Amino acid sequence: MISAKQAAQRHAHVEQVLTLASQADPARPPLSEIERSWIRCVNEYGMDPGRRMPAHIVEAGRLREHKDQIEDFLGVARTGMEQLYKRMSSLGYVLLLTDSHGIAVDFIGNDQWDRELKSSGLYLGADWSERQAGTCAVGTCIVEQHAVTCHQTDHFDVSHISLTCNSAPLFDPTGGFLGVLDVSALTSPGPRESQHLALQMTAMYAQMIEDANFLRYFRDRWILRLGATWSLVDVSGEIMVAFDADGIVCGINSGARRALRAADHGPVIGRPLTMLFRESMSDLWRIARAGMSSDRATLRTHGDEVYYASAIAPRVMPHRIPAPAAPEPGDTAALDALGADDAQMQRLITQAKRLANKPLNVLIHGETGTGKEVLAKALHQSSNRREHAFIAVNCAAIPETLIESELFGYTAGTFTGARGKGMRGLIAQSDGGTLFLDEIGDMPLHLQSRLLRVLSEREVTPLGAQRPVAVDLRVIAASHRDLRQLIAEGRFREDLYYRLCGATLYLPTLRERQDKAYLIERICQEEAAQLHIDATLSNDAWRAMLAYDWPGNVRQLRNVLRFALAMSDGGHIDLGDLPPEVTDAGTASPLRALAASVPASVPASMPPSVPASDAAGSPVPDDPKARQLLAALQAHHWNVTEVAAACGISRATVYRQMERFGIVAPNRR
Repeated sequence: MISAKQAAQRHAHVEQVLTLASQADPARPPLSEIERSWIRCVNEYGMDPGRRMPAHIVEAGRLREHKDQIEDFLGVARTGMEQLYKRMSSLGYVLLLTDSHGIAVDFIGNDQWDRELKSSGLYLGADWSERQAGTCAVGTCIVEQHAVTCHQTDHFDVSHISLTCNSAPLFDPTGGFLGVLDVSALTSPGPRESQHLALQMTAMYAQMIEDANFLRYFRDRWILRLGATWSLVDVSGEIMVAFDADGIVCGINSGARRALRAADHGPVIGRPLTMLFRESMSDLWRIARAGMSSDRATLRTHGDEVYYASAIAPRVMPHRIPAPAAPEPGDTAALDALGADDAQMQRLITQAKRLANKPLNVLIHGETGTGKEVLAKALHQSSNRREHAFIAVNCAAIPETLIESELFGYTAGTFTGARGKGMRGLIAQSDGGTLFLDEIGDMPLHLQSRLLRVLSEREVTPLGAQRPVAVDLRVIAASHRDLRQLIAEGRFREDLYYRLCGATLYLPTLRERQDKAYLIERICQEEAAQLHIDATLSNDAWRAMLAYDWPGNVRQLRNVLRFALAMSDGGHIDLGDLPPEVTDAGTASPLRALAASVPASVPASMPPSVPASDAAGSPVPDDPKARQLLAALQAHHWNVTEVAAACGISRATVYRQMERFGIVAPNRR
């Protein structure tokens, strides 16, 4: 229940917004960005300030898509956010980082306020665009593209008028709008002036994050740093200009955009440095190569502004970088085999390929049975660590009394019952390779501290040993649990979480995937090969398996196929060979209803989605590519692996093309 004072405040707020919107004069622009936003909300978006709109948190899949769009920027931004949070958290503020659409792609806040923050929309995945939330610091900052304070009754929606929010825009190194840094609080003092310092801090750190990203992005270019103060120009140049070996401008930061816009130079990127400064190119190169010298180098713009200058040489010299060696055939075959025509899986596979040789630890999230260890092995096999060991540890399966000795090893005589010569721990065994920690959320807290030290110091100390042993390892961790929730409950170390999640991959459930037919075919053939038989599935078996919801995910699918092959007659799986859990799942399932609608003329051993062959039993290729693929398949006796290698494509691509052209293997007719 709200008090009478709060009710009166809300009523007055609604009246004020509606009055302003109804009396807006197109000939007189509103005085502030808040007034302009109120008018947009009413007149353009058709919103009602008196209607309470609950916070909108986007679903996990959509959030992943938004994060993927700026994944290279997130790491840089996170570092700046953590520094800012240390300075603002004691004052009750939380931090949001949104993309250009207003979706919060990162968040730092006090877990004790988790429920209140989420209900208020100060949370990961919240949509703070003006069209969704009305006038707010993030949404209005996106429209206005400058720093904004939205304090209490500045908000359009009455459900937000207890909040105070400060936002600053973020631009990419080429000047495109990238997102918003937001500092918000659930409560604050009444006067709007109380947010002046918070707004200044937000804008300052937004600029720091943006400039750090600028330096990262142009690390292979020359960068001029310019400032009005000599003593600070080398560490915090207000203006930064990146240029190449030909003296052509490649990018400018926000400070340069403001200064050069004032000088009315027009478009800057792609023009010579001499179009910006009065000095000749030889003078500019002299300053650049001298770096920060005692001569106190200065540059003059054509508008007669004078700046002190220093230069940063390319950290990576393009002409010295050897051309990358062509990847070995099949390097990413293990990753390609993880999925076929499913958008989520293809996005994940693309991300995994980029991460394969990056010096980052990886955290894999997914339900039990989705194939987290399979993905971890594929990452290892696709990396330059594949010649070394892949060590898998299930933190939930090893007894707590043994996990420490198993992970870290021990010296001779450390405890009763120990091996006479001691034991090399699993961490040491993974030296040079990959350590896979499954169900990391079940690792005891005291061992989390030791693991954190291993990751930070790159060395491990066996039980009973006096000296640590250096290790070179990459850690891939996995969990089906929400580690952020475990952190809030005090059961998982937050600092270890950030050490592990250098990159995060999300495995979709089997019921969400659109490539079930590919998975059924691939796993069936793998299991049949173990039994040295050829496997086929009847049309009824295909329908039942495609219609089933698979609560146990890929692990359950593999177990079902093992059972069915054991029950089958020579490898031909019929409906009666499937376990009752699949055949008796119920006809009410939408998937089963869809499968039942497939015409009965579909070939008996094919998924319903694959086109039929002609009456003679041969595919009808009506495309040159189809005829080429058919010829390759026939030449290699329908061995898809050999065809993929010969054509230089993945097995998944071969299967997709076979499905596209209606090419049916003889052993599946």
